[in-house]
Amino acid sequence: MTTVAEPAEQLLYRPEEAAKALRIGRSMVYEEIRLGRLQTVRIGRRRLVPPEYIAQYVELLKREAEATA
Repeated sequence: MTTVAEPAEQLLYRPEEAAKALRIGRSMVYEEIRLGRLQTVRIGRRRLVPPEYIAQYVELLKREAEATA
């Protein structure tokens, strides 16, 4: 019996991929990174975003939305 392997969960996103996942523009992602609101990891010169940092950023946005409501 042959089984089909599930595709591996993506562990790191390029900023462009993070922008797509967040439904925001690439320049907005870089601005949020610059401001320290969206964390990244560096591998050489590359800046990558782990999924848990995307989730933390979404939680930050929710907290900010609640604070202004």
